[in-house]
Amino acid sequence: MTQNVEEITARVKQSSGFIQALNTELERVIVGQKSLVERLVLGLLTNEHILLEGVPGLAKTTSVKALATAIHAHFSRIQFTPDLLPADLLGTQIYQPKTGEFTIKKGPLFANIILADEINRAPAKVQSALLEAMQERQITIAGTEFSLDQPFMVLATQNPIEQEGTYPLPEAQVDRFLFKLKVDYPSRDEEKLIMQRMSDTNGFPQIKEVVKPEDILKAREVMNLIYMDDNLNDYIVNLVSATRKPEEYGLQSLSGLIQYGASPRASIFLHRVAKAYAYLQGRGYVVPHDIKSIGTDVLRHRIILSYEAEAENLDTDEILKRIFDTVEVP
Repeated sequence: MTQNVEEITARVKQSSGFIQALNTELERVIVGQKSLVERLVLGLLTNEHILLEGVPGLAKTTSVKALATAIHAHFSRIQFTPDLLPADLLGTQIYQPKTGEFTIKKGPLFANIILADEINRAPAKVQSALLEAMQERQITIAGTEFSLDQPFMVLATQNPIEQEGTYPLPEAQVDRFLFKLKVDYPSRDEEKLIMQRMSDTNGFPQIKEVVKPEDILKAREVMNLIYMDDNLNDYIVNLVSATRKPEEYGLQSLSGLIQYGASPRASIFLHRVAKAYAYLQGRGYVVPHDIKSIGTDVLRHRIILSYEAEAENLDTDEILKRIFDTVEVP
């Protein structure tokens, strides 16, 4: 097995050269937010979607657009509003009087990188249409199914402070996001650098295309080969199980604080993204630190706290910290 791991590591290092070029290019535009950029790349590698939460002005849109440009992917931005219709996302049939036939006009979801801005402002029918694209990687228009091109990734944003005119996202849809990322304010030095860069009326520097979508697809094939010890598989299952039955893991203090624990999809995503994180580090094997580094972002939106937890002003991040600190690491 040691020899196999060494071979996998060699393949990882050979195929992951584009990661450094991608990070370097994104850093020309995005100041700070290294964790955000890293997790955007992880989303690409794992073929999953990301939910971004943060107040306006924190470069969420800029980060997503820069990523799409750097990987030479088709980018589409959709502003979600209460009057949005499913056809505004998917497309529709258009009648052609000259021929007497209907033709399909494809909507903005037919792209590689989708920015769903303020996703919680759209009604249930629009969310349902988006859900099919996210889960099935296909779109149905007038009974005809259209497969979406790869890579396909939805990056949705929501504002945590303005709730007027918003619709709560269905739990089934929230669970399909790989990460829920909290985008925070930059540091003083970072904000000073942002201010200086934006003093130019031309805005940020132009992003160059340094990666092709084919590089991402090839990286996924190598990433799937990364070795994970069975003890780490048990560790992932224990972490997720601890959100459902904390008492069994010595977490009596959490009894009654969690109303619903994480679903099995959490285990699947933790397993998959731990391999992707190891790939970013240039390793052909997973270590416990890989799981702990991304665990909170994977589990944050998958547990529902009880009224008791809210009364104690506890949030999911505090609950998860207790779980990660207590569950035995292999």
